Amino acid sequence: MNASDARRDLYALVKRAEDDGVTTLIHKREDRALLAPLDRFPAARKADAFPSWVLSAAQKEFGDLISRAAQGQPQVLRRNTTPVAVLLPVDSPISSTPSDTAAHHAATAGGAVTSQPTPSREHGRRLATLGDAIGAVLSTGSAPGLSFGLARLDEATGGLHPGRLVLVAAEPQVGGSLIGLAAARAALARNARVLYAASGPSSADITRRIIAAEAGGDYARLKTGVLTEDEQKVVERLRHAPLLIDDGSDLTAEAIADTAPLADNLALVVVDRLQRARNPRLPLSGEHLLEASQVLRELARSQNVPVLAVLDTDDPAVVNLLDADVILTLTNAPGQQVTTVTVAERDLGIIGTTSLRPDLAHARFLDITPVAPVQAAGTPAAADTVPDTLSSAADRELADAALPFTSGAVKGLPAEATRLLAALRTALANGQVKDLDELHAPVQAMAAAGLPLPEGDAGRRLAAALHAYNAPAGATVQASTEASVQAAADNGLASDDAEEALRDDDDGLVPGDEEDEPEGAVFPALKILKDAVKRSKMHPIPVIRTEEREDGPWPLISEDMDGEPGWVHPDVTSARVAHVRGNGKRVRRDQLDVPASFGDGVLCLIDRNGSFPSACSAVPLAPNKLLHTGPLDAFDKTQAGIYQISIPEWDYPGMPHPLGRLVERPDDQGRVWVTTPHIKQLERLHRDGHLTTPVTIHDSWTGKANESLFKPFYTAAREARTQLVQAGGEPYKNYKTRLSIALRLLWPKRQEQRSPFWRPDWRMSVVAEASVRHWTVAFKAVQEGHTLIALRNVDAAIFWTPPGTPPATYRIGTGFGEVKAKFIPRGEFIPEGDD
Repeated sequence: MNASDARRDLYALVKRAEDDGVTTLIHKREDRALLAPLDRFPAARKADAFPSWVLSAAQKEFGDLISRAAQGQPQVLRRNTTPVAVLLPVDSPISSTPSDTAAHHAATAGGAVTSQPTPSREHGRRLATLGDAIGAVLSTGSAPGLSFGLARLDEATGGLHPGRLVLVAAEPQVGGSLIGLAAARAALARNARVLYAASGPSSADITRRIIAAEAGGDYARLKTGVLTEDEQKVVERLRHAPLLIDDGSDLTAEAIADTAPLADNLALVVVDRLQRARNPRLPLSGEHLLEASQVLRELARSQNVPVLAVLDTDDPAVVNLLDADVILTLTNAPGQQVTTVTVAERDLGIIGTTSLRPDLAHARFLDITPVAPVQAAGTPAAADTVPDTLSSAADRELADAALPFTSGAVKGLPAEATRLLAALRTALANGQVKDLDELHAPVQAMAAAGLPLPEGDAGRRLAAALHAYNAPAGATVQASTEASVQAAADNGLASDDAEEALRDDDDGLVPGDEEDEPEGAVFPALKILKDAVKRSKMHPIPVIRTEEREDGPWPLISEDMDGEPGWVHPDVTSARVAHVRGNGKRVRRDQLDVPASFGDGVLCLIDRNGSFPSACSAVPLAPNKLLHTGPLDAFDKTQAGIYQISIPEWDYPGMPHPLGRLVERPDDQGRVWVTTPHIKQLERLHRDGHLTTPVTIHDSWTGKANESLFKPFYTAAREARTQLVQAGGEPYKNYKTRLSIALRLLWPKRQEQRSPFWRPDWRMSVVAEASVRHWTVAFKAVQEGHTLIALRNVDAAIFWTPPGTPPATYRIGTGFGEVKAKFIPRGEFIPEGDD
């Protein structure tokens, strides 16, 4: 093997040497070296005896290491601090080399034979005898922990095998992503490292789905940030799980392949997802899919790990073009709560099928209880068939409802009840018919006697399942039917929730947006914004050069710095309900359950007009470059930029944290980076006595501040709105579109997207200013005695008020900063858009 190929496959070669004792001959021009297991040179295990290199550094310097080894200088390769292989000279004798004959006859546990393959010195190819191959197949099998986490799927596929690309093909809302999530959870359960490359869902989406699946919690409710006690315990258990999430907007297959070797002891790569339709914002889409699948398949081989990729279509015309080793196709039959998985292998075609039960409300799939086939009475197997009463939905619901208790996640159930329910789950999962029959009577007696159950969702679900289990036959059927109908509705909602989470708006820009509007355009927003910057006497720098973007403050800036709230009052229950618009389109809408303790009233919906352009009236920006100003004793009003601060404590009743979703993403020291609008907000809150301690600035990048840089843009946008909002129709729609594009062009996410700007600090400062203004007006209303029910994004607030009485802190109207108000009764859904 030549040195270039060996450099590329270094991690795989080291793993072969470490696990299978394989020695590989590598040549670089006239230099030749052996990449060998440590058993061939035991002295390499001695600390500091020879030059040693961690694998990532060895890969970079690999050519030099081959030359040194060929000259008689062994080079030890390490994984972190542990030696795992060694580069040796070919022609120099090594006294500690073990006998190849002895190695050839060594037997592994379980009877599998391995041997040292003789490398081809003529061509540098890795050759293996049939004995080598048999030893590898019988001794390794599926790597420990590499399971789909679903017994039925593991039986159909044989589990996840290193070096293979597995493609999960499913239409949207069928649950393809949940297969990848299940495999990741199974690996994490064994403390195996997982790289989760998310091209669509964010790290927050993935985290909520893992919590929902592990704790059996409601995925939709987790979006509110409210956790039950059991879910909090699960969060603590998962906090140190070896999961690495890459949810960058410019995620490519090449980027994934570059990142994977940097993760030591990587066990699994999940790519969620490949998108059939071309999306200029998502590199893993459209015509790039074939090339992406080839890169991912090579990644699986070079790193010797399974790579599982989710595709958002099951169209054979697309699926068959991609370079996958195993294809799992997920389909849903109309009217059935069952997902069929068809398993196909490269070159062999379909090799099996299985079925799973979607539990989308909890972001997961469940195994379907195996049911013995019905046979004629009198046949030997007839006595072993599962009775109807033991294969009903009531049995399966009871087993599912018992999981939080039998797993130990929820406490408070008597020991005997826990034992019975655990036995029921085991019998159903394994199809143990006789055990099921014997368990029926004692479980029914337990259900009839009644159990003291803890409060909470898990306790209520188990109580309902026990009631259905103990009901008369007719009532059981009815209860099961009602439960199925409700489950279908819930699953439909959860499916929509999952789909919504998978939609990543990114920057929404397409080629051509960077061009000035034509003469006579309704509102030439981009031209106006460019002119505003150009006329500034501070000589702003609208574009940071490409070569400077990887250093300094720019990698520190993220979308999370908007500080947008996504808050619902802790005493209010939020749910998503199905709704059919007048045009027949099915959508989902929020429904807020306000407790009776709030008294009489209605939901007052506040919608702010033009939050972003309104923020441009006086947003603090640094027109020139940001300089590293480090820790600051106090905030300097003459400066603007980004600041690293400790998250301040906030306990004001009935009001979300002023930093919004930023508080969900602190670093290991509990710190976050914020823009100037949030610093000024926190300073005001401390000055007014709402924060007990002043803001601590641990680090900063700042420049001279200017609050009027975008003022001409704001003025022009306000005047145009006044004229166009009355006319409505296409002119007003075009106005809003162009205004939005101009502001998004401040920070285009894709390198290929051209723009007259590249200032992420400007963009995030505008969004943060809009968020701060939105929060501040709501806070004033709460201070005046109004009850805030929900606060979201930069423009939506919901209060509990008397009918027709919005909080006086808001100005009703159509201008910037003014609001529209709607009133809906308790229990009705929250209308949006076309509603």
